[in-house]
Formats: sequence, structure tokens, C-alpha cells
Amino acid sequence: MTAVVVPHDPAWAGAFAQEAEALQDAFGAIAVRVEHVGSTSIPGILAKPVIDILVAASDLGAVDRLTGALCALGYEAKGEYGIAGRRYFRKSNAAGVRTHHVHVFRDGVPEIARHLAFRDYLRAHPGIARVYSDLKADLTAGQGRNGRDYQDAKSDWIARTEAEALAWNAGRRG
Repeated sequence: MTAVVVPHDPAWAGAFAQEAEALQDAFGAIAVRVEHVGSTSIPGILAKPVIDILVAASDLGAVDRLTGALCALGYEAKGEYGIAGRRYFRKSNAAGVRTHHVHVFRDGVPEIARHLAFRDYLRAHPGIARVYSDLKADLTAGQGRNGRDYQDAKSDWIARTEAEALAWNAGRRG
């Protein structure tokens, strides 16, 4: 599958809010917080049109027991899917087009801080967000990259920017 990015769609915030409500109902008190992350959460940048949702959960064992409820919402459970300590779910529409990714971590783990710091940093620094958007445009312009190649090609830039974001976030709180 080729990576496709599109201009930011303000409707993504509403799509997140609607799905977050359904997920909060499914998770109940286990969900400490439900956050919109990933490129669709950053206004003004190109993104794959898939809503990324991060759930901080109080108990991953309880999340595992709720897999059936998430499947009833249309999600496919993928387990850790390459990231230890994560529970990953994905959802597609009736045409088989991916619409949502849900990343569930135990509340307090560094993965949560990393995702939120990156999102907040790009929201607060539109120039850096534009650099990221331009990188995405360059990587997808007529190159026919598949999703994995696209992810790999962004990884160095993301790692550097995540480090900046975490330092920035620590400075805001400290």
C-alpha cells in the first residue's frame, strides 16, 4: 500500500471527538485519558487521513478483557504489534479503508509523554510543523513509497524532533 498524505481537514477533530466518546464508553473508568495524536491532530500539516488515538489506561489486563467490546465498535485487535506494552487496534470503513488507529498504554509510561510532547510541540511551533509537512510531501511526491518505507524515511527527523519536544515540554513544566 502506498503512503498517501492529504491537506489537514478540520473535520478530523470532530471525527476524533466522536470516536473518543465511543472509546471512553467502552473503556469506562479504565481509560484515564483519551487523546488525539498523530498528524491529524496538528492543524495545517499534511497527514495520512487516519485518526490516531492514544488511550492511557489504568490496567492493560482490563484492556485485554475489553477486546470484544472494541471489536464490536469495528476495531481489529493487533496486540502489541511491535511495541512492547502497547495494545493496538485499527478500524476500517465499509470500503476497507483504514480510518482509526488506537494505541493503548498503561498510564504513566514514557510512550504517552513522547506522543503528547511531539503533538504539543508541533502545535506550538508552526514553522517546525511546516518542515514536517514538507518532508511528508517530499517523501510521497511521485515516489510510490509503501507505508513502511514512508515511516522509515521519517524516523530520523521524528526522533530528533521528539527529543526537542520532550526538552521543550520539560521546560514548560519545570
